[in-house]
Amino acid sequence: MAAVAEKRRMCPNCRAFITTDDKVCPYCDLKLGPKAIEMRNPSALLGGLVPAARFTTVIILTINIGLYIATMLYSMRGGNEAALTDLDGQTLLFFGAKFSPFVWAGQYWRLITAGFLHGGLLHIFMNTWVLYDLGAHAEETYGTSRMVVIYLASTVTGFLASSLWYPGLSVGASAGIFGLIGAMIAVGVRSRSSTAQAIKGMYTRWAVYGLLFGLLPGLHIDNAAHLGGMAGGFVVAWIAREPGLLPFSGKERLWNWTAGICLALTALAFTEMFFSMQSLSRMS
Repeated sequence: MAAVAEKRRMCPNCRAFITTDDKVCPYCDLKLGPKAIEMRNPSALLGGLVPAARFTTVIILTINIGLYIATMLYSMRGGNEAALTDLDGQTLLFFGAKFSPFVWAGQYWRLITAGFLHGGLLHIFMNTWVLYDLGAHAEETYGTSRMVVIYLASTVTGFLASSLWYPGLSVGASAGIFGLIGAMIAVGVRSRSSTAQAIKGMYTRWAVYGLLFGLLPGLHIDNAAHLGGMAGGFVVAWIAREPGLLPFSGKERLWNWTAGICLALTALAFTEMFFSMQSLSRMS
């Protein structure tokens, strides 16, 4: 005998039993969204090629890889024979790397664009590898809107800390990555459950290993950006908390709007980068 699909659900507001077909609760008039299980486990995209929990992460990685290809080709055209594996500083500066004298001269957009650039093939490979797994966990925990805010805010705080500590060139997604690590640590700081404590313990180890790796001589790793990013991600995640079960609530709309503002600022930063490149090209 074929099983009959369960049609009942519970209203998240008044806790009355209703059906999955109800768009508005007949008892308290609450506008209903998807079931909690559907919010936490959305369907995969592109026929399963991109898991939904990694959609935002894949977009970030696509931008990173696209910019790496662009910087590599530009560096090759400038005569850098090792451009595939090691980009020159002039190219990175041209494309929007963090450089403290330029940042304090008013080019604050570099605090964003620097987070999407990488200095070499090993650099982008390592960050891609870490972000692909970490991003999925953070996106599943905090949802798309909060993850966007956490990632972009921690990129800015990371390179702001770098600008204060180290005046030279700095690039990489690791400021945002450490921001996501800080956000996952915040899960365990807020909650005393065994699961939350396990998450905190795992990502605390990630943070310690990453910072210790940055102390190794000869690697030129910007630990100031890592610490600034982790602090920024922790603070934003502490304020944000995990998404609620009511997708149309005022709190969720606020985070959607905040994510939209962050995306608009990112687009503005890349627009400023484009105009800066045009200006530098005319001067050369």
